[in-house]
Amino acid sequence: MNIGLLAVDSRYPNLALMKISSYHKAQGNRVEWYSPLSRYDKVYLAKVFTFTPDYAYFLNADEAERGGTGYDIGKVLPPEIDRAVPDYSLYGIDKRTAYGFLTRGCPNRCKWCVVPQKEGNINPYMDIEEIAVEGRNRIILMDNNVLASDYGLGQIEKIVRMGLRVDFNQGLDARLVTDETAKLLAQVKWLKHIRFGCDTQAQIAECERATALIDKYGYKGEYFFYCILLNDFEESFSRVNHWKQKGRRFSALLPAVPGFAQSQPKHSPMAEGPGRLGR
Repeated sequence: MNIGLLAVDSRYPNLALMKISSYHKAQGNRVEWYSPLSRYDKVYLAKVFTFTPDYAYFLNADEAERGGTGYDIGKVLPPEIDRAVPDYSLYGIDKRTAYGFLTRGCPNRCKWCVVPQKEGNINPYMDIEEIAVEGRNRIILMDNNVLASDYGLGQIEKIVRMGLRVDFNQGLDARLVTDETAKLLAQVKWLKHIRFGCDTQAQIAECERATALIDKYGYKGEYFFYCILLNDFEESFSRVNHWKQKGRRFSALLPAVPGFAQSQPKHSPMAEGPGRLGR
């Protein structure tokens, strides 16, 4: 079979498409990025966002399958594809780096976030050993709230034992950082910094508390804060400025949410991840 892959609205590496590529290559099929000049037996279209335009041109294929939040919030990959090791060569990702999720879902119900609607409450998903394969030891983890899960905390303990370098690139929930959790986080080898969500004024104090606890256990690295932009620009910028004024160990980003500030969402498209086609 000749398989075409089409990322409709994002140039970020798409974990679902990487898994689809890996699965079909293992079946002996030819896999490539879609070109209208070629004929395909099947084309997979992945669309991340609901507010972006669809692919509006003729598809030169016998069959087309669409997936991702931008098409269908409930559609998931078949298990045999979902558990495949991603084809990192699709995006030229270096041989030390891997992407994945340890948990899926989130117990919070933030008004700007679609994760609970898509994935429900937090649940175990994969073991770190299923992600850190083939000698890959720099791991980008896209869990939405890993600290809310006992399983997730157990996986972080395993990450420490394995000596992996990691980044929870969707941010941690500072409200869940206890003294014990802070001690654990201080032992992790972070790729660059520890990320937290700081989405309201009330969370500033929680982030201050959490970072102080982690520092107490010897962490000397940097922190990064997602300060989500909703409708109140002044309030949102005040959160960013709070962290920037604290010095070089603290930095912040002001991403916006469609439907509130009419811009891009906080999380990267890749965070849509392996369990959802096009996530």
